[in-house]
Amino acid sequence: MLRSFKGSHASSALVRQLACWMPAGVSAPRQDVAERLGQWLNVNEAIALRTLQTSVAAAGMAAARRAAPPVEPQPLHAALQQELQRVRSVLTQSITARDASHRPDPEDLDIEWALFHQRLGDQQRRMELSVEALRGHVRQALAQATPELAQLAALDAAMEPLLAGREQRLLGSLPAFLKARFVALRQQAADPSDPAPDDLRWLQTFANEFEQTLLAELDLRLQPVIGLIESIPA
Repeated sequence: MLRSFKGSHASSALVRQLACWMPAGVSAPRQDVAERLGQWLNVNEAIALRTLQTSVAAAGMAAARRAAPPVEPQPLHAALQQELQRVRSVLTQSITARDASHRPDPEDLDIEWALFHQRLGDQQRRMELSVEALRGHVRQALAQATPELAQLAALDAAMEPLLAGREQRLLGSLPAFLKARFVALRQQAADPSDPAPDDLRWLQTFANEFEQTLLAELDLRLQPVIGLIESIPA
């Protein structure tokens, strides 16, 4: 699974986070972007990809024919950047929020993983809905700007469904990575040869790494939105 992550998002913070937990020697596949993209798409999706040039060009021409004056790029960039920061801040606060009243039961630590697993699912769904809404909003704004930005919005709208399924499958494998890390830290803390057992400090370590992983996933999910906004002249 990590090989798939590394091949798809080799420079992301999420890959670096997961790689820290894996044995040495796991390397990214030596393929260029086109080769990896070809493995992501089935025949129907590849055919749809070939028609993109026509639809993207049509979006640009439609924007050029629009009677209303285009949105000015500089204020648009500032407004969308502010909206991006608002969404990032809300999701970051949600990811890092903890129940101060919760006290782990040393006799039933399996329930702790169950709670983390539920929290992971909740946060992933929240990220998916929020980022999807933000991405759609940014595309709509770009479509009302210059013909070039309208073409970019059309390209992003066409590419998102082609790649979203693969990305969701990869992100869906995160629970397995996190559970393996939970088990590894738990076993390490229970090692009878350790002269200084750390009680439940390993659980705090895992909680910190859990949040770092979710924050890295948030960064990954926001990359397409950031790319769209950065394409607007500031």
